[in-house]
Amino acid sequence: MRAPFYRFIAILLLVIPGLTATYGFLAMKDAFFAQFDTDGHLLWGKFILGLILFLLGVAFIGGWTFFRDRKRNYVAPRFKPNRRK
Repeated sequence: MRAPFYRFIAILLLVIPGLTATYGFLAMKDAFFAQFDTDGHLLWGKFILGLILFLLGVAFIGGWTFFRDRKRNYVAPRFKPNRRK
């Protein structure tokens, strides 16, 4: 009974940063294309917020994938942890 609940929590840990990165990308896109409207100004606040959200979401998912692959020995030798002899 506990295993499905833990898997649901794990899925949420990946979906939330994915949605954050998606929203950040869409905010950057909207801020960029807003300059082609009548006023011609880039919405810097929305663009910077979107960039931060996008980078945080991608960094979290990339880091999770990297450490998962490192644990399962799927990475190149230069990324494997150093072992003292």
